[in-house]
Amino acid sequence: MAAFLNGVAAHVLDYDDVTSPMRGHPSVALWPALMALADGRGLSGARLPSAYIVGFEAICKLSKAIAQPHYARGWHTTSSIGVIGATLACCHLLELDLWQTSNALGLAVAQSGGTRQHFGTDAKSFQAGMCGAAAVRSALLAEQGLDASESALDGPFGFTALHGNGESLADALSALGESPFELHTSGVEVKRFPMCYATHRAIDGVLSLRRDHGLTLRDVRRVDVETSAGGLIPLIHHRPGTGLQAKFSMEYAVAAALADAGVRLSSFTDEAVRRPEIVDFMARVNATECQGALFPRSSLVRLELVSGDVLERRVEVQHGAAADPLTDDELIEKVADCLSHGGCGADPRKLLHLASGMRRHSAAVLLDSLM
Repeated sequence: MAAFLNGVAAHVLDYDDVTSPMRGHPSVALWPALMALADGRGLSGARLPSAYIVGFEAICKLSKAIAQPHYARGWHTTSSIGVIGATLACCHLLELDLWQTSNALGLAVAQSGGTRQHFGTDAKSFQAGMCGAAAVRSALLAEQGLDASESALDGPFGFTALHGNGESLADALSALGESPFELHTSGVEVKRFPMCYATHRAIDGVLSLRRDHGLTLRDVRRVDVETSAGGLIPLIHHRPGTGLQAKFSMEYAVAAALADAGVRLSSFTDEAVRRPEIVDFMARVNATECQGALFPRSSLVRLELVSGDVLERRVEVQHGAAADPLTDDELIEKVADCLSHGGCGADPRKLLHLASGMRRHSAAVLLDSLM
């Protein structure tokens, strides 16, 4: 239940991180499950970082083999692929043997699910919470001896056959656990803005143009955004009416960035989304995808001003990506936004300090600091 509730809470604000191969959110799949187990068993934090790396490695390797067609067919990869990585991470944390780990993996496949149809509703976060709960359940049941097919992942009726196109996992998994790890090669991309990651390059472009030219919403007549191929797939709400819907809207992302000089949690109240000037402006935002491959990803933002001038900005590496990480001060600002939004009086600097040193104390120390 702790893994479920913390997974829902970690995902609902859409502030959780991303890794490109997964087309989803690795940490929301991994950390709620790991922290629930570590706290429930009274474990030290010594194995938490390595457990995270195990789960992240499995998520990225499996994603490289299957995620693009899997995601395109409508699966919510954060949950459907995340549960497999999270289960393996839990097995590592509990030091399960090979037989137990194999069974846990099969039990995770039995619980894999989640659809992109739910984007913009509470059910999306429910799916992320179910991912962590299923991972904990799989590891604990396997620890007790519940068995599963050892071919659940790649058998004739296994995960890749049902969830994908029967892809072979041999090449993708051949380097599993070998250096360099996926944490270094694929990296974690930390969000600056609490909405779908597919909007972030465009928001970076809009905000930089706004800052450089002193623009406001009233100065802009029209906005055109062109993303790399597949960049608009999750952005299914073109005229959102609620905060959750707005998190999956390129039109709202652009309008809010211009109106609010940033995109924060306060931008996603239903009242903020329904501001008349925002509703009017969203009709003047046009988003398209270019032809070609998904990677490398980029967004080109073109602003047509009321004055007649046209401004452009292309963003390939957004701030917060592994190649351009957020500073500690920016992370603290983000945590402070979350704590303020939730009415929590915890010290964001203390939380960052504790999280950075989790190897030196129990999981309970970090969790208790939030209470």
